[in-house]
Amino acid sequence: MTILIALGTLGGLTLVLAIMLMVANRKLYVYEDPRIDQVDDMLPHANCGACGYPGCRPFAEALVSGQVLPGKCTVSSEAGQSKIANYLGVALGNEEKEVARLACAGGINVARNRAEYKGNQSCKAASLVSGGGKGCFWGCLGLGDCEVVCDFDAIQMNAFGLPEVDVDKCTACGDCVETCPKDLFSIQPVSNRLWVACKNLEKGDEVLEDCQVGCTACGKCAMDAPGVISIQNNIPIIDYSKDIRSDKAIQRCPTGAIVWLDDDGHATKGPESKKIIRKGALAVGNT
Repeated sequence: MTILIALGTLGGLTLVLAIMLMVANRKLYVYEDPRIDQVDDMLPHANCGACGYPGCRPFAEALVSGQVLPGKCTVSSEAGQSKIANYLGVALGNEEKEVARLACAGGINVARNRAEYKGNQSCKAASLVSGGGKGCFWGCLGLGDCEVVCDFDAIQMNAFGLPEVDVDKCTACGDCVETCPKDLFSIQPVSNRLWVACKNLEKGDEVLEDCQVGCTACGKCAMDAPGVISIQNNIPIIDYSKDIRSDKAIQRCPTGAIVWLDDDGHATKGPESKKIIRKGALAVGNT
């Protein structure tokens, strides 16, 4: 008898719990548009965050809800964007491509190391030891943390120890921005052609003792492009809200610290900038 009572009690509890779960399922059910799965399958699954969402799935949800347009995914091909637009019956949208850019041109052939760093081959680690040993405190240390962290193979270290960004591969995810201990990377629209490839905050020709392509804050670029460029803390600051269609600002730069970029990110210097012909590394130290 005791066993029958126990079994009956257990069966009753099971029935009550099952009913509660059924009611909860009905009350708490959240409808999900089945198109989200379809759109998610059409996305590149880079999960880079360049669209402003933490991954492709949240972006697919935003697309289906009409918060954004397919063109917001700059990683996807035009064909991929069009496929999503046609599926959802929406406009493609036009989003300007953004890329990571480096505010330094001081490779080993033009910028001097005052001390030789020996240790963990990481920019972050080197920066903790007297700034990394480079004569220019603000310069790229060249140990490639940005190359390592880039999941899209968009950054390669060149022969002079400087990272080069492949515009076509760059997704503007921002990982290089976060990892650089010198804060040299930033995400920029490709239409921003005028670029200051230097973050040195010192002034005068003494700068050239440590870096031949460093900005000396001479102010010629600001004089030639008034209203577009201003000198702040001894560095040119570009007002990208202005319609900048001319490369006039680079023409008289004596070091080539300010440049004009083409579609592939290749830099053109002004005619008065010093020509760099050295291919080897400068000697370490004060000589």
